[in-house]
Amino acid sequence: MRDRRAFQNARRAREFEAFVAGAAGRLLHAATLLTAEPPNANPRARRLLTLALAHTYASWDRLRGEDPYDRARQQLAVRFARGAWHQYGALGRSRPAPSPSVSGSASVAVLARLTPQERLVLVLRMYEGVAEEQTAALLGLPVERVRAICARAMTTLLHPPRGPAPTMAKVVPS
Repeated sequence: MRDRRAFQNARRAREFEAFVAGAAGRLLHAATLLTAEPPNANPRARRLLTLALAHTYASWDRLRGEDPYDRARQQLAVRFARGAWHQYGALGRSRPAPSPSVSGSASVAVLARLTPQERLVLVLRMYEGVAEEQTAALLGLPVERVRAICARAMTTLLHPPRGPAPTMAKVVPS
């Protein structure tokens, strides 16, 4: 009996390691987009990914017939939403100020202008390709609300607010 259990645990570990080898890069990128951290300095994204993968591993035996990537992505989204809820008081209620990018990546600065809720919906819909209905169900929102949040986020990304007008140097006639 002990040998059988050891064999099952070893098989489970091999399957999970193969899954992580194939999916961790994309999941880390999604987590980095969610947290709007620079790709080379993303401790919050790495923590989110670690927690999501730990939960996926804990439920690995119950995933038969289910896509483990979907489960890990759901955990990533749920954990980000919970963290954003606690950090900002309510998910999406406050718009963070744009933070300068450490790596100089313009995409990080642009994503930082979005609320956590807008980033979450945008990453799920546009980067991960999750349908509106699935996104709405995952976040507990009506489909129309998901559609509106996604549209607002896209508008913010495509039409960023303009900065102050450049000052003209005063020319003194000689």
